[in-house]
Amino acid sequence: MLKAAYQEGLIEAGCDEAGRGCYAGPVFAAAVILPEGFFHPLLNDSKQVNVNDRNELRVYIELNALAWGVAMVDHEEIDRINILKASFKAMHLALDQLMTRPRLLLIDGNRFIKYRRVAHRCIVQGDAIYASIAAASILAKTWRDEYMRRLHEEFPQYMWDSNKGYGTRQHREAIEKTGLCKYHRKSFNINPDEEQQISLL
Repeated sequence: MLKAAYQEGLIEAGCDEAGRGCYAGPVFAAAVILPEGFFHPLLNDSKQVNVNDRNELRVYIELNALAWGVAMVDHEEIDRINILKASFKAMHLALDQLMTRPRLLLIDGNRFIKYRRVAHRCIVQGDAIYASIAAASILAKTWRDEYMRRLHEEFPQYMWDSNKGYGTRQHREAIEKTGLCKYHRKSFNINPDEEQQISLL
């Protein structure tokens, strides 16, 4: 069962990103502040939730969170500043959108660039531990998947409607056949012979 909070007394925001390891497209991040007593039986790390349940959770979170924000950093900026810094920037941009100001940030992962003067805690696999991080993972994932489906309409050969930009066999075969397009991350040194091992649920 997910934990409701890291501590008591301070308003917490959970933060997570989606798309960090992709060959193409932007990285998305979300920040979520949940009310006391928030619960949904399907809430979990987005990688452990199927697509229909993720979409249901997205609506529920957006309706019931105290505050939430979603932001992206595009492929060009990823190439300029690197994917790690781009992930942190997307989190900062998502935090900027919160109408309620948090006093503590719960960050999924082991590194973060400090946001203003707000204290933070980095938590490895935090999206499977804390409800606010899990909620952020759901929003980041669903918003990014929706965005990649729109990019798919422009470049259907890469099948981003299903692989969302990850290095699946179909995506790699399309790169081998037609080359990279303008949305691919050129700094990733993409190798069509290497398949990513990642869940695409």
